[in-house]
Amino acid sequence: MRAFLRNAFAMDDGKPCEPAPEERVVLEKLADELARRRMSGPALAFLEMSRPMNALGAAALHFFSPLASTLADPVALRRFAEFLDRRGSVDVLCRIIEAAERAHAAACCEGETPKKP
Repeated sequence: MRAFLRNAFAMDDGKPCEPAPEERVVLEKLADELARRRMSGPALAFLEMSRPMNALGAAALHFFSPLASTLADPVALRRFAEFLDRRGSVDVLCRIIEAAERAHAAACCEGETPKKP
């Protein structure tokens, strides 16, 4: 009983947030699109500013998923919202976007098409 009460109000399990393979595919696709459109900087700034409200953003994605599914893949949208529900997801997403931006910048300097990080 004491062990249960000791962790009764714990916010997370202390493990780093690591996306599942299906989630990683969605996140890398999003990051590649942002890098291709040269929107990585604004996206990173938005993610950093909205870090305290990422759970609220995930809830909004779940709420608007019927409407948003007409514009985007509903399965990918659900996976993205489920990923944002976890603590540390913003850090992981920022790292993936930065890696895609580096890959895109390196490919542009060499005159090639960008390769996945």
